[in-house]
Amino acid sequence: MENVIYASQMGIDTLWVMLAAFMVFIMQAGFGMLEAGLIRAKNTCNILMNNFLDFCMASMGFFIFGYAIMFGSGNAFMGLKGWFLSGAQHSSGSMPFYATWFFHLVFCGAAATIVAGGVAERMKFKAYLIYSFLISATVYPIVGHWIWGGGWLAKLNFTDFAGSTVVHAVGGSAALIGTIVLGPRIGKYNQDGSANAIEGHSMTLASLGTLILWFAWFGFNPGSTMSVGDGSQIAHVAVTTNLAAVGGALTAMFFAWRKFGQPDLTMTMNGALAGLVAITAPCAFVEPFEAIIIGAIGGLVVVQGTVFLDKIRVDDPVGAVPVHAMNGIWGTLALGIFGHKSLGLVRDGLLHGGGFRQLGIQALGVFTVVAFVSTVMFIVFKTIDKLIGLRISREDELKGLDISQHGMESYAGFEIFTTK
Repeated sequence: MENVIYASQMGIDTLWVMLAAFMVFIMQAGFGMLEAGLIRAKNTCNILMNNFLDFCMASMGFFIFGYAIMFGSGNAFMGLKGWFLSGAQHSSGSMPFYATWFFHLVFCGAAATIVAGGVAERMKFKAYLIYSFLISATVYPIVGHWIWGGGWLAKLNFTDFAGSTVVHAVGGSAALIGTIVLGPRIGKYNQDGSANAIEGHSMTLASLGTLILWFAWFGFNPGSTMSVGDGSQIAHVAVTTNLAAVGGALTAMFFAWRKFGQPDLTMTMNGALAGLVAITAPCAFVEPFEAIIIGAIGGLVVVQGTVFLDKIRVDDPVGAVPVHAMNGIWGTLALGIFGHKSLGLVRDGLLHGGGFRQLGIQALGVFTVVAFVSTVMFIVFKTIDKLIGLRISREDELKGLDISQHGMESYAGFEIFTTK
């Protein structure tokens, strides 16, 4: 009888985790639509190719190297066994091994594809493929090992429920370094340092992408329970996830409205995504009203972060850095501020009598990860630049990457006008 109950529970848990993983996979479409909408028509095919190939490169990199580095036996820095999944265990508690592998694969793909938006409209396609494989095969898995694979941060009780640091701070930091190494798009900044708006070609696509991402996040965060149990934690995480997105969207909209004089759709969408990124680490350990606060602060961060990047002449076409890097950091710290021991955290956060201990651990972890990823990705991008070149020519950039890199148009039969 016990075996029957165990098998039934294993089947239910597996079904839930696989459904959640399939939802997270749909993030590739969400990122693709969002990024395509926020860039110019002449580069649409290229950004969609980048998103499409991200999952292909992530699948190969995570199969050959990534899972072994992330979860294989080794040391506090990285795993050293299980290449090509050889010798990897074939069950994990109440979860079949391949279900666990696939669930972590789609997270790896999400981290890699964040960078596409930051380097949009000026990076060589073959250079992007090399980057995508390397981050999926090595950089993301090393950070994942530190936090989710029993590495040194896990031993300190650093906590990241669904990936504010592991996924978003990693992808956002890589995006920041990529944008800096590439430099701004032609025509983005004037000699006096002022920025020119380079408008995206389809707010329809961008809006659709944002809503797809919001939907997929209900697999991303609730799926990280890795078990159905009595269902209460899944429901709790879904509620906090949604409320944080709402808090981020509303705050970003009203703040941008006051700051710029009009309610801006791009800022509102990125505010929702900022709230989602920020709640990803603490979603299981905070109450619903705290999730709204966390999301609202995320909305402020994304607006101010976007303005700040323009001031320092960092050209991030879709807001990948303020959404993912800045709010990945904020969400990780928020867990140490608002977290509840009664909801499963090792200790209470700062506002609930736990002092600065958990907040300090969270700060140590996220800033170490950002420093590590930034350093490694700077070396990666510079090496790629030296070997094959990172940025397309001025002529090809003006022509558009669709024609110059892929020999095709996203909107064949339509005449595309551009002055930039």
